[in-house]
Amino acid sequence: MINSKVPSFTEEILMRKKGYKNIAGIDEVGRGALAGPVMAAAVIMPIDLEGDWKKQVCDSKLLTPMQRESLYFPIYENAVAIGIGMADCFTIDTIGIAHATQTAMCQAVEQLATPPDAVLIDYFTIPGLNLPQKGVANGDTICFSIACASIIAKVTRDRLMNEYDIQYPGYFFAHHKGYGTGEHLSCLNRLGPCPIHRRAYQPVKALSGIMKNNENLPSGESNKSGR
Repeated sequence: MINSKVPSFTEEILMRKKGYKNIAGIDEVGRGALAGPVMAAAVIMPIDLEGDWKKQVCDSKLLTPMQRESLYFPIYENAVAIGIGMADCFTIDTIGIAHATQTAMCQAVEQLATPPDAVLIDYFTIPGLNLPQKGVANGDTICFSIACASIIAKVTRDRLMNEYDIQYPGYFFAHHKGYGTGEHLSCLNRLGPCPIHRRAYQPVKALSGIMKNNENLPSGESNKSGR
């Protein structure tokens, strides 16, 4: 895809005018998936960045997998610091996706080798994060450091889902990355949930209940719908 609007450093420059130097952009991926973690990245980028590659940076959802992979390394090479945070399916089921996302974002900030003075977040602010912060509407589209964070988070999560594809064969996690595609739903109906599925999410929740009921029935019986 062609990036028609290149994210800028406008938000970072505004933060610098307030006296902040190291400003981290934060974004997450995986909130709406049925399986796998929610992943967050925090990225501090230098505003005097050079290189033609930066013109290709945009919201990770607007890029192909190959484009994201090609941008992953120059972002890492040029970043002041990068941190990654993750909340697994058990955490999501236990505390809910909103709190799990905040947990992953806080972890990402904590992993930054250079502590940030302030953070810019795609839409959100993070309760409990003791830093100046701003939620930027459409941040992954207009803010350069947030766009970089979206790419790092997406590539990192996709690579993990590729590993899960090997660990849990038959679900084709490398294809759909845990999202509720027709292929994924077909696999769920055929195989039932695996350990990385989010039990609090429909239709995983319903299928988990059916499987549990079947396990409690005497041998030879099944809990067929319509009975």
